Amino acid sequence: MLIYTNTKQGFCQDVINGIIADKIVDRFREIGFNHNNPKEFLAWDNSLTYMNMVLNDDAIAHDINVAIEYQIPQTSKRVDFLITGIDENESKHIIIIELKQWEKAERTSKEDLVTTYIGKNIRPVPHPSYQAYSYAKTIENFNEAFQQENIFMHPCAYLHNYREEYRNEIDNPFYQEIIETSPLFLKKDALKLREFIKRFVEKSDKGELLYKIEHGRIRPSKMLQDALVSMIKGNEEFVMLDEQKVVFSTIKSTVETAISKKEKYTIIIQGGPGTGKTVVAINLLTSLKHLNVNYITKNAAPRNVYFHKLKRGNYKLGFIKTLFKSSGSFVNAEKNTFDCLLIDEAHRLNEKSGLFYKGENQIKELINAAYVSVFFIDEDQIVTTKDIGSVNEIKKWAKRLGSRVLEGDEYLLASQFRCNGSKGYIAFLDHILGIRETANYDGFDYQYDFRIFDCPNEMKQALRLKNNINNKSRMLAGYCYNWITKNNFNDDIYDIELINGFQAKWNYNNTNTWAIDEGTFDQVGCIHTSQGLEFDYVGVIIGKDLRYEKGKVITDRTKRAKTDQSLRGLGNNEKLADKIIRNTYKTLLSRGLKGCFVYCEDKELSQLLKSKFLKV
Repeated sequence: MLIYTNTKQGFCQDVINGIIADKIVDRFREIGFNHNNPKEFLAWDNSLTYMNMVLNDDAIAHDINVAIEYQIPQTSKRVDFLITGIDENESKHIIIIELKQWEKAERTSKEDLVTTYIGKNIRPVPHPSYQAYSYAKTIENFNEAFQQENIFMHPCAYLHNYREEYRNEIDNPFYQEIIETSPLFLKKDALKLREFIKRFVEKSDKGELLYKIEHGRIRPSKMLQDALVSMIKGNEEFVMLDEQKVVFSTIKSTVETAISKKEKYTIIIQGGPGTGKTVVAINLLTSLKHLNVNYITKNAAPRNVYFHKLKRGNYKLGFIKTLFKSSGSFVNAEKNTFDCLLIDEAHRLNEKSGLFYKGENQIKELINAAYVSVFFIDEDQIVTTKDIGSVNEIKKWAKRLGSRVLEGDEYLLASQFRCNGSKGYIAFLDHILGIRETANYDGFDYQYDFRIFDCPNEMKQALRLKNNINNKSRMLAGYCYNWITKNNFNDDIYDIELINGFQAKWNYNNTNTWAIDEGTFDQVGCIHTSQGLEFDYVGVIIGKDLRYEKGKVITDRTKRAKTDQSLRGLGNNEKLADKIIRNTYKTLLSRGLKGCFVYCEDKELSQLLKSKFLKV
């Protein structure tokens, strides 16, 4: 999505007239985003004035095209400034410029990271050259035009306020590789930036390239399970963006320190659904594969899918099982056996592990077993009474085992890479489900395909059309329906029966890979077969355990199926039951990369969803 586009001449005139920032804000409002960020407004005024001066050269044609604030497809990230045009040989070029108002920064020993004052504190952030590079690569990966045509991308960074005495901190040999790939221009380098632009853009492409960026065919969403084989081979399938890169480089540096000094560290990485926790974990697994490192998850569903994909990629099962393990595999592990354990879905860890649950606390076992234990956690995805993974529980065991805890802003994943990159959609779920009463869902991204159906058959048929494309859409439901077909395979027996003759079975128990199998679309998945995985589209059946009554969204544990084990042993803990039900639906409703279709048994809840959605 392009926010502002113009010719060079039009852009420069808007800057001179002092209306450039106003035009950007107006455009945000036109597309439904209530932009209210005074700091960003001032940043536009400041940075774009410098860009006007850089472009003030008659050798750069007046009718070349520029664009400001381009939102990268399927992410919540935006590119600051783009210039498009053609060179003397008629080759097509796009220059991506990351603009920063920094006056200084300091180098670090972490891959592609610097520190600078941002957000009222000194923080580690990606080197601006890396940031521009990662945005360019992500655009290339998403837009088919860049794969099929000779369009050349040139990322760079321009720090127009940067003080010369700190040049060696950011323009340092440590960052040579990324700066060579994505050049860095500081305050005194404006003329060099101008010459860089003139090398590639001599005359106008008549808006063709901006059209391809805005309207070009977007490549199918890349799912981690599909890219896993390539990633294990060391290929860069997902370019890590912003805080993902910070987390990755920080963990990698910590592992190196821990091994050299024989010290124990416990790292807590927090992030909601779709923020890239698993992508970071798998990238670390491949980057650290020369060490004794494992990827751990309690959830069997994603682990079984990974096994299936890797076996088809000609990896032997023995090798696969040395990398991917269950959280209950460390009952007898001795202290510091492993260099690093990457524990995904850490909120699903159990208090006991091993045969007949006679082991110790899984968090304790994992921290004990490794020099560095990395817990990727989202407490809003605790969905059973057995789930004991929490930040406080991890910190408690780390302290007892003499492991230094690393957490905080540096270890937080916030940006959205599922749900078409819509942070607004996740806030919408938090608000509707009552998970966070203050959630601000203004600016819900209309590009995410969210639909509410009055008929479950209509929802299923709409979802089937999506699944016919690539077998990457599935129906999911809250656990309100008894699993009577678990041991009864008669064709005329169904678990889920709804209005208008809708009938469906829970996913069969004769496969561990329901989520990717051919011919399983007509079955319905539950939280246990979908958590940790993602789909292009999901169709979610919200049962009677979630209703809208007397102005509130309420939960009702009595409407859960008798065969449901997630609330077992709950006793009278109504607060935990309420949390588990709300978390379950948030998890189900956030599995879709491109869209989510919903059918509610409770008609009042359906009307609420419609009313709230239409307001957004």
